Amino acid sequence: MTDTQIDTATAEFTSLNPASGEAVGTFPSEDETAVRRKIQRAREAAAWWDALGHDGRRTRLLTWKRVMTRRRAEIIDLLRRENGKVRADAVIELSVTLTHVDWAARHARRVLGRKRMPTGPLMFNQAASLEYKPYGVVGVIGPWNYPVFTPVGSLAYALAAGNAVVFKPSEFTPACGSWLVDTFAEAVPEHPVLQLATGAGPTGAALCTSGVDKIAFTGSRATGSRILAACAPSLTPVLLELGGKDALVVAEDGDVDAAVEAALWGGCANAGQSCTGIERVYVADAVYERFVARLTGRARQIRAREDFGPITMPAQLEIIRRHIDDALERGGRALVGGPESVSPPYVLGPVVLTDVPEDSAALREETFGPVLVVNRVRDAEDGVRRANDSAYGLGASLFACRGTTALARTLRSGMVSVNDVMAFPGVPSLPFGGVGASGFGRIHGTDGLREFTVPHAVTRRRFQAPLAISTYARGAKDIARLEHIVRLFGSR
Repeated sequence: MTDTQIDTATAEFTSLNPASGEAVGTFPSEDETAVRRKIQRAREAAAWWDALGHDGRRTRLLTWKRVMTRRRAEIIDLLRRENGKVRADAVIELSVTLTHVDWAARHARRVLGRKRMPTGPLMFNQAASLEYKPYGVVGVIGPWNYPVFTPVGSLAYALAAGNAVVFKPSEFTPACGSWLVDTFAEAVPEHPVLQLATGAGPTGAALCTSGVDKIAFTGSRATGSRILAACAPSLTPVLLELGGKDALVVAEDGDVDAAVEAALWGGCANAGQSCTGIERVYVADAVYERFVARLTGRARQIRAREDFGPITMPAQLEIIRRHIDDALERGGRALVGGPESVSPPYVLGPVVLTDVPEDSAALREETFGPVLVVNRVRDAEDGVRRANDSAYGLGASLFACRGTTALARTLRSGMVSVNDVMAFPGVPSLPFGGVGASGFGRIHGTDGLREFTVPHAVTRRRFQAPLAISTYARGAKDIARLEHIVRLFGSR
């Protein structure tokens, strides 16, 4: 069974329920010609959308939020049927989605609007201003694991900044993507400001090479590299969020019970299919035994189908199984579950491993399933050192009482949750993104709004400067005076 069935004869594909294999919907596999046509329509819509100004876009984006809220039963049902989420995970995804649409709509003017800027002592005769102008047309390629929340992290901010968007959802979740575009069209019926392009890899490749002004992609490191290469010849700027191998560090003075609950939630929510999900846990020696005993008992109470759904991509099950097998073959121990837990399309419950070598696949590669590797470390500093020893650097978590600020600052990641897990995606004012193999660029917050704009600086001469510098009408005395000013200013 697969999640997507492609009919090459009709250029259509069918999205399937990952748990049952039932058809959810059929969609066109759009080629380069279709994508270029959408981009041209978006170009025309972008001029109208930009001309609305921040207030006009704010009104319409808040209307979109209300439409999504009113039609929430539809998307909760789609997230369950097409993405496999349990109801709780679907409701959570929708709630943070609405939060980000609201924030982007209400803060775009403040962040991006025209502002007067200081000119400095040498250019005091100038008036300076800065504003952030939209790129024009942005292409967004979304993932399947959070098919509503994650794309909206780009869609809402790109739209609030004044861009039109062509959105290609994952071929595993096109119905969820279609719902986003349909609800936006209900709120903004005048022009096709947000359009849908459906299909697999070739459709995404066409979006990269068909004339968009920027690409925002969330997905795997391998696909991100291909997108970067596709955009290079045209110098199309790219925003990449490429996943992670997030770690949780438990200090010797950390709240063990709270850390256990956080590790389970961070590792198993959405069946472990979260780019900021917890896959590695480093526990200080002083509390390791207590942590493991508590985690083992709680993990046995968590069940697939009730607490989390199936693995959305069938191929991921083999990766999960390989990571478990490799860890055990290399001397690791299974405290809860094991290879037998992989029962397609589910991992039947949390798999908890310990004593796993640091160079094993389960600690170096993204597992993307409800598998926690818990290793003993000397202390929190040792845990941070091991957490940082990764090609990825998206998010991290820390449980400690003392020195949390210093410890958090030493974690090599774009985001850190202290005494919690995955809190940062729900704070719309914070930027979201990573370092290293986790990609570059930011969505969410002030940085997320500016990510979809071009800074536009303007100077205006107010009066003739006493020193004639930037003209060939200057005299020797002007340069001598300038040199005197440079000496005084530079020695301050």
